[in-house]
Amino acid sequence: MGGSDVFSLKCDDLILELEFYTPRMVRVTRRPEGTPELPVGPAVILTPETPPVTRQDSEKAWRLVGAELTVEIDRASGAVRFLHPDGRPLLAEKDGGTVLTPVSYVSGDTFLVRQSFRLERDESVYGLGQHRNGRLDQRGRQIRLEQINMEIAIPFLHSSKGYGVLWNNAAPTIYADSPQETSFTAEAGEGVDYFFLFGGDCDGVIAEFRKLTGAAPLPPLWLLGYLQSRERYASQYELVDVARRYRKLGVPLDAVIQDWRYWGKVWNAMEFANPAYPDYAAAVRQLHELHVHNLISVWPNFEPGCRPFEEFTRLGGFLDYDGAPPGSRVYDAWNPEMRRKFWELLSEHLGAAGIDGWWLDATEPEHPFPHVMSMFGESDAHDTPTAAGPFRKVCNSYPLYHVQGVAEEQRRARPERRVAILSRSAYPGLQRTGAVCWSGDIDSSWKALREQIPAGLNFSLSGMPYWNSDIGGFVGDREYAGALGEPGFRELYIRWMQFGLLCPMMRAHGTTCPREIWQFGERGEWAFDALEAAIRLRYRLLPYLYALAYEVSSAGGTFLRPLWAEDPADPRLRDCTDELLLGRTLLAAPVVEPMYVQAGKLDLTRTGSRRVLLPAGKWFDFYTGAPAEKEVEAAAPIDRLPLFARAGAILPLAPVADYAGATPWTELELRLFPGADGRFTLYEDAFEGYDYEQGVCSLTEIRWDEAARQLTVGSRRGSYPGMPERRTFRVVLPGGESRELVWSGAEVTMNL
Repeated sequence: MGGSDVFSLKCDDLILELEFYTPRMVRVTRRPEGTPELPVGPAVILTPETPPVTRQDSEKAWRLVGAELTVEIDRASGAVRFLHPDGRPLLAEKDGGTVLTPVSYVSGDTFLVRQSFRLERDESVYGLGQHRNGRLDQRGRQIRLEQINMEIAIPFLHSSKGYGVLWNNAAPTIYADSPQETSFTAEAGEGVDYFFLFGGDCDGVIAEFRKLTGAAPLPPLWLLGYLQSRERYASQYELVDVARRYRKLGVPLDAVIQDWRYWGKVWNAMEFANPAYPDYAAAVRQLHELHVHNLISVWPNFEPGCRPFEEFTRLGGFLDYDGAPPGSRVYDAWNPEMRRKFWELLSEHLGAAGIDGWWLDATEPEHPFPHVMSMFGESDAHDTPTAAGPFRKVCNSYPLYHVQGVAEEQRRARPERRVAILSRSAYPGLQRTGAVCWSGDIDSSWKALREQIPAGLNFSLSGMPYWNSDIGGFVGDREYAGALGEPGFRELYIRWMQFGLLCPMMRAHGTTCPREIWQFGERGEWAFDALEAAIRLRYRLLPYLYALAYEVSSAGGTFLRPLWAEDPADPRLRDCTDELLLGRTLLAAPVVEPMYVQAGKLDLTRTGSRRVLLPAGKWFDFYTGAPAEKEVEAAAPIDRLPLFARAGAILPLAPVADYAGATPWTELELRLFPGADGRFTLYEDAFEGYDYEQGVCSLTEIRWDEAARQLTVGSRRGSYPGMPERRTFRVVLPGGESRELVWSGAEVTMNL
């Protein structure tokens, strides 16, 4: 077997086909005999590389041996097994685990599609998108994979054994795990279709996923700054005033976000019909003068009485069901003509105002369907026709088509600006649009905050790099009726802000109470100062975060990593739901329970702390430089997030500025944590535009040699307009000792 060959055989009236896409990646399909080949679908963009594969048949199995992966097909059952290059088993289908059950819906005949696998007893699995079950390890769980508010369906299973499975089906699907089997069951499909990806380790699995479904482009630097929002700013004047107040206070800010009702009385009219927004373009110009960007919310559904509704009605471009709010209609994003029309209408008024990015809300799309399986002739709005077939067959892919349509048109319209999109839902491949997802309309509660950590980690383990939550939770009075007036809510908001500074996007938002920093007091007061400290730390971390973004874009990396990624064999780390790694350098332990407010009373004299698990090796307290190993009780004062750096870490920190990119990085602090060899690549470009895709950027490798006690800043590779020619590094060791190193682009070494 080799070249473009696909291994094919008939087994129990089904045609089994296996195709090596890469040495580490195999597509497996099963379909009834006499039916067409299954289309690859919208998630996958990789063209098969057709690597060399050797066929080795035996009495019991057909064996396909590639350079980095072996696949066996049992002759008796037809079950497929995947083996490590050294022969160790990775994953096996269950004998008889493929079941195609004919089913008739109003929209036509199809199959319930089921595939089950056998996992090892001590194996953990992750991913599947974003869910509010509070768990990291998804063993023993049953999860319905269908897009709804606060639940994002990414049908990608990520194993602690270093492999992943992409269930290549966009219909509502039940994932279920028990001691007997692990299965996917889709409500509709013409056959089984999945990809097996061997990554070797956690990061390798994510890299393979990106290779299959697309790389994530770099965000503009400003999108990594602090973004302020609320439900909602009631006029363009209020929006600008918020930016001015942040500038007057000297608290960093990069964007303000306009939520709904700027359109007037008709839902999502895509124009500024509200008299409180008489000249939004002027407001955007004022924001830009303050070096503040603007995003604005837009929905995929429209009420009667506006031009978009009339246009889509004329073109027959609506899905045939009642949206939310009732009476509205959702446009058919599977239709390329309708995607172009959506962009045309979006551009006419909103784009013309110079808005910097799009908050694409309700991208599931929001719908009133019951989230239970209905079949056998029972009428169901899932049978709504779309340009791609019945809604049931394709529904989970809606956010990909909708967001991708806006992203592609935005890039064509303004190629000098990087696309900035916030989306409430996702599907495999959405990362190639550059969109950031968020966790929806969650509560303002400690329980919701605790759930955000495993939710964000599993979303990241699903291959999706950009994610955040509403800092403080969306529904602001669910746990604290008085919201801003209650010390308990203020403590919760502070701890959420500290978690938010770790997320790829740091964005405050919510309803029932405003979230600007001055709502929490004045400088010198406990809540204000703690919030400002979190925002300022975010801006200090920008060189590190931007280098992480480059790793995401160029090497399939990710921001949020679970502790078990460092040691999958350590049982302590497998289901650690309240800690995370930010890249490969920093370990954070967000505080997820009240410490300083008890029974409504604030007591800042208390000594707050929390237990922190550490992967194997030596770590250092980020603030004090104290060494730590295995497990520590970390101080957690109200203004501090427990944070640790690994031995060998090299962490660049920028001076705090009013906004991202306000000053060139000519002076950087280098936090050096000795104890092991280390290296870090500082990445820079123009922070905007797409010239970096043609190599217009610079890379500087910084190395620490533990044995020689030498720090080396390597020669600059590459260049870009406006690049600093000279840089001063202040090298800081644990304990505070520091030395200065001046670098002018050529390699320089310092002994420490």
